[in-house]
Amino acid sequence: MSEVTLLGALTLAMARAMEEDENVVVLGQDVAVNGGVFRATEGLLERFGPERVLDTPLAETMIAGMSVGMAAEGLRPVAEFQFMGFSYPTIDQLLNHGGRLRNRSRGRLTCPLVFRTPMGAGIHAPEHHSDSTEAMFAHIPGLRVVIPSSPGRAYGLLLASIRDPDPVVFLEPTRLYRALREDVADDGEALPLDTCFTLRQGADVTLVTWGAMVVETLAAADALEADGISAEVIDVATLKPLDSETILASVEKTGRLVIVHEAAQTGGFGGEIAAQVAEHGLLHLQAPIARVCGYDVVPPLPKLEDAFLPSESRIVEAARGAVDFA
Repeated sequence: MSEVTLLGALTLAMARAMEEDENVVVLGQDVAVNGGVFRATEGLLERFGPERVLDTPLAETMIAGMSVGMAAEGLRPVAEFQFMGFSYPTIDQLLNHGGRLRNRSRGRLTCPLVFRTPMGAGIHAPEHHSDSTEAMFAHIPGLRVVIPSSPGRAYGLLLASIRDPDPVVFLEPTRLYRALREDVADDGEALPLDTCFTLRQGADVTLVTWGAMVVETLAAADALEADGISAEVIDVATLKPLDSETILASVEKTGRLVIVHEAAQTGGFGGEIAAQVAEHGLLHLQAPIARVCGYDVVPPLPKLEDAFLPSESRIVEAARGAVDFA
C-alpha cells in the first residue's frame, strides 16, 4: 500500500487494468510521450508500448469515434480529453452511437469504453477549462456518469468503469488531482458503480454532493457539529444510474436535505435528486429541499472563482436554514 494523490490513483488503476486485460488501450492527445496534460498516463507508454498507449491528433470527434469503433470490436479503450470544455464534440458519438449500441444491436454488441476528462473550477485556468456540465452527460440514455472524490474512490471506480461492458463518462475533479493523499492498495479491487458512499453519519440534515465539493461539504459538516447539528454526508459518486435508495433512506432518518454541486443551478443534476426525493420521500421531509450551487453564469476567470464556487459558509447557512425551518 502506498500514499498517492487522486492523480496517482488513476495511473495505478489504468496500469492495473492494462496488466489484467490486453484489450485495454489508452488514447488521447499527448497521453503517450508526455503522459497527459496532468500526467495521469505518465509511464504507461514505457510499460505497455505504443500499440496500447496512443497519441492522437487534437480532434475530439475522431478520438470519440475511434473509441466507439474499438469498443464495438472487442477492445476496451480509455480515452482522455484534456478538459471538460473540450469534450463536447464527443456528444455526437456518445449519444448517437456509444450509448445506443447495445439497444441497436439487441444486445449482440456492447460498448466498453471510458471517456476520462478533468472537470470543474478552482485551479485558476482560462476559459473552457473549468466546466461542470455533468448533467448534460447524465441526460444521455445508455451512459454511466462517474465522479470520484478521493484517491481511493478514484482507483476503485476507474477499475470498475474500465471493466464495465457499457460506456462510462469518468469525470475527474481537477481541483482534487493533487490536493490530498491517501493510502491506496494497488490490489485490483474495484468499488461498486451505481452506489452512493455515506462518508459521515448524521441525524439532523442530509448533505448530498459529489466531486470536488465533497471537501467543502465535509468541512461544513464539521462546522455544523460544533453548533450541535449532526449532518450526514453522502458522496453520490455515480450520478447515472443514481442510487436514490441511499439518499431516500438518509432523508427518512434526518428529515432534511441540502444538495451541493459546483455546476450552475438551473438544469443541474441536483434538480434530479430533489425531484426523486420529492416524488418518493415527500412525507419524510420536515423542511424544503435546499440547493447550494454554482451560479447561472459561465465559470469566471481566476479572480472571481472563489465567489463562484459554493463555499463552506453557504453550505452551513443552507443546512442551518433547513434545521431551523418551522
